[in-house]
Amino acid sequence: MKPIITCLLCLCFSMVFSQETKTTTSTFDVNYFQGNIALHNNDILHLIKGHPEGIILSWNTKTFGHQDWEQRFNYPDHGVSFTYQNLKNEVLGNNYGLYAHYNFYFLKRHLMFRIGQGLAYNTNPYHREDNHKNIAFGSTFLSSTYVMLNYKKERLIDNLGIQVGFSLLHYSNANVKAPNTSVNSMTLNVGLTYNLDDETPEYIDTLTKEKFSQPIKYNIVFRSGINQSDVIGSGQYPFYILSAYADKRINHTSAFQLGTDVFFSNFLKEYIKYKAVAFPDANEDGSADYKRVGLFVGHELFINKMSLVTQYGYYVYYPYDFEGKTYIRVGLKRYFGDKWFAALTLKSHAAKAEAVEFGIGIRL
Repeated sequence: MKPIITCLLCLCFSMVFSQETKTTTSTFDVNYFQGNIALHNNDILHLIKGHPEGIILSWNTKTFGHQDWEQRFNYPDHGVSFTYQNLKNEVLGNNYGLYAHYNFYFLKRHLMFRIGQGLAYNTNPYHREDNHKNIAFGSTFLSSTYVMLNYKKERLIDNLGIQVGFSLLHYSNANVKAPNTSVNSMTLNVGLTYNLDDETPEYIDTLTKEKFSQPIKYNIVFRSGINQSDVIGSGQYPFYILSAYADKRINHTSAFQLGTDVFFSNFLKEYIKYKAVAFPDANEDGSADYKRVGLFVGHELFINKMSLVTQYGYYVYYPYDFEGKTYIRVGLKRYFGDKWFAALTLKSHAAKAEAVEFGIGIRL
């Protein structure tokens, strides 16, 4: 787990510390939230008790348009967040999270949408003898995402302001280790904001309306990691994915993609053998091919040196039936220069996560 944690932290915090703004203004906000665990899987019904609550502490750095991307996205904030959540069930334990986040603004900067990605620490994960009921969290460290949609009013009284709205917190280890039914909390939040600077600089507006596009680019990506089937104790195995795709950038912020993936999932090889032995009535001999090939379409949203990737795929080579013939990939890319990039993505079948993928690629 240590290499995975290190990679996650490096990629998440690059969102914050790679910014090159010339003028910065910082704010701090503290939010209390309370809500419910969403029943996305009937298997976790016995774990839902009470109304989970917690706090979100955030440090934000404002942007003012010194770089073009800041103006295109209406001068977003970037920062770091810390969360504490009491899940109101000693079986589930409590979660502590650390995130990198962006704040995006609408409606004259009164409506704020925040998205944060990072790591969470669970105090009471699954244990075969001591905590066998916690099928939500199979590991101490979890991947976590949270989103917040708030009405925000800064400097209501001097440097003090308020925000109120909705927050959703998601925890999962993406099948790095079973069990992993995950938890989603839907909550209401209320909080205070504090501007650490007495004056706010003026926003710069220098963008022109010139059209921007690029010729078709070709990408090659190698992804890897470890994961496990849903069979508890079945072992963690490495996987390898080769991807090749073309993309067409249509403006400063968007590109569309078309490509193919080849999957070498060793956990699936072992799962095929397990099913043949454990379920003889299924008439499987364990010799099915574990490799898969998919075609996908996708979109890439460019935010400075970072980008948000979403892809929808369909297996065209699918010799063994596992979780359906369609898949989804979402995640982040970080560019190093014009060609090379690193990627952190989540592959899933609908709401069922299969793997966290760590990738390196080149765009030619």
